[in-house]
Amino acid sequence: MSFTPRALGMDVPITRRDFFDGIAVSCVAGSVAGSAAPKPQTPPDPFTVSGDTSEALSVAHALRDGRFWRHAGSPVATGERYDLVVVGGGRGGRSAAAEWLRRRPRASVLLLDNHDVLGNHDLLGNHDEPGGHEPAAGWAGFDAVMCDAESFGADTLVATASPGWIDRLPIAWQARRDLRALHEDPPDWFPGLPAEGKQERLAGLTYAEFLREVCGAHPDAERFCRTMSCPDWGYDTRAFGAIDAWGTGYPGFAGLGLSREQPSRYNSPTVRRRWHGPVPVAAVPALDGRARVRTSSPVVSVRDGAGSATVGYFDGHQVRTVEAGAVILACWSAVVPYLVPELPPERRRALRQASRVPLLEATVRLRDPGAWRRLGVRRVRWTGAYWCASAFTPPDTVRMLATPCRSELGPGAGSAAGRRELLMTPYSTLEHTVRDQLARLLGPAGFDPGGDIAAITVRRWGHALAPEYCRPWHAFYPDGPFPADAARGRFGRIAIAGSDTEPAAREEAAVAAALRAVAELAR
Repeated sequence: MSFTPRALGMDVPITRRDFFDGIAVSCVAGSVAGSAAPKPQTPPDPFTVSGDTSEALSVAHALRDGRFWRHAGSPVATGERYDLVVVGGGRGGRSAAAEWLRRRPRASVLLLDNHDVLGNHDLLGNHDEPGGHEPAAGWAGFDAVMCDAESFGADTLVATASPGWIDRLPIAWQARRDLRALHEDPPDWFPGLPAEGKQERLAGLTYAEFLREVCGAHPDAERFCRTMSCPDWGYDTRAFGAIDAWGTGYPGFAGLGLSREQPSRYNSPTVRRRWHGPVPVAAVPALDGRARVRTSSPVVSVRDGAGSATVGYFDGHQVRTVEAGAVILACWSAVVPYLVPELPPERRRALRQASRVPLLEATVRLRDPGAWRRLGVRRVRWTGAYWCASAFTPPDTVRMLATPCRSELGPGAGSAAGRRELLMTPYSTLEHTVRDQLARLLGPAGFDPGGDIAAITVRRWGHALAPEYCRPWHAFYPDGPFPADAARGRFGRIAIAGSDTEPAAREEAAVAAALRAVAELAR
């Protein structure tokens, strides 16, 4: 079913919807000259975009592309001096500031961040960032699957909690047969191999490859399973390792006879950490006003000097500098070489290898939630549409998740390619896909996308999940050495504390990196 833009409610006027579009990055970045251009405003209701907007990223992109200093003018010293300056106001940055103040309660601390607000951003379960933001799990336990037109030619919603659900899937009968076997009675795919050998075979495959090449599953069966990993990992099963699919409990592995008493040595840190169930996530430290915070202040240079370090940040009009006794870089690793060009080449290369996974979340407030209640399900996984998951939160909110990673290229290259596409995607396209998918899902239950949507907020994170070492993509895992080993460590008065400098589970990495950086500077 297709809907006209008017039927979807796209005729609602949204001033400045595309002003900060990814297409306009170069225009915004070009305004960093000292001409004191006014700061642009956030797009107003009923459609808003936050997170990694072009406003938040324009300075970093101009710095990366070698354009920033041609327009920025000479830095202006503020005359301020702090005991510690933290770059990055997410979970890692706030943890570093809190630990520094715990050790030195009377210290002066400045925290700088390129986003307009700090806080937790509830996207995937147990991940940190951008810069360290930590949400709670919210996408587990899907009770329905939308076999969508993008995958199978037409939309068919199937409640997976009901008996015989596989028989109702709009896929080839051979694919239904294969899915039943995977769920109910899979054989030992590697007869004669010891447990360690079976785990090693799984470690060399993605889950999609396991289904196709080992199980011989029908293409429709593999396509139906493809987005299973998206809500937890930000990429689909073409990038998700088979060893982690086994560790997570995906179908197809029961016949291997592998013990469930402990994880495999090849499992990623996150899967190993969650082996015995959900792990409580420590609260993000509250600074309680003890640290000075400046948002919308992207850092553009960090220099270690004889008596102190100098940190330069762009305030929207010009570059201002402050002096610091110590600096902790709790930001994306890939940006660090542009901030500290004096780093040794080996460290610069290691830092640039960290390509973070892009994500989007839409929060949709409904005027009338009755259609969703009549639908009879709570959480829906889509098999191929732009937004891969939809969940209803009473009384009137729908959350939708999109994972732009080009998974066929792998987590690293796929994230980079997906991020480029995401930043070039117009805001109007994001709004249209939200309205379109809700209309397709809820339309049969009486939903009107033009009248029943009160507001849409999209949070766009081009650099969301910290990369995690995992098989089959990182042959050095789990024995090392890891690129993170070369990336981290003290450099004069500067310590690097991004969560992608720790070979740890996502929910652990930001805090571990922050505490390590504080300890390094205390020596």
